[in-house]
Amino acid sequence: QLQLVESGGGLVQPGGSLRLSCATSGFTLNYYAIGWFRQAPGKEREGGSCISSSGGRTKYADSVKGRFTISRDVAKKTVYLQMNSLKPEDTAIYYCAAARTSYYSTSYPNGANEYAYWGQGTQVTVSS
Repeated sequence: QLQLVESGGGLVQPGGSLRLSCATSGFTLNYYAIGWFRQAPGKEREGGSCISSSGGRTKYADSVKGRFTISRDVAKKTVYLQMNSLKPEDTAIYYCAAARTSYYSTSYPNGANEYAYWGQGTQVTVSS
């Protein structure tokens, strides 16, 4: 059974850092692109970053570019989101999601609707 479980969220002051983890099971990362999304109260879900199934390509939304870094450890079956210089507007529930691709692909899913598997989310709150 394919599963994704996020962890690492919490309360942090503006300017601080957090590292989120997405532990996966039931599939091989080399067949799946992994994305991080977030949803703030009263707002639509927003795509933040993505890593290809090859692990060699990453993409970021303008709102997080230069501050967030997505990475993965295939042996640990885990994808990470390092978040630096956090702002109050980064406050949201963060979700990781998986989209099936060809083996070791460098392509990205075109949108959230191409991600078939989702975790339960982890809360990130940026506040002083």
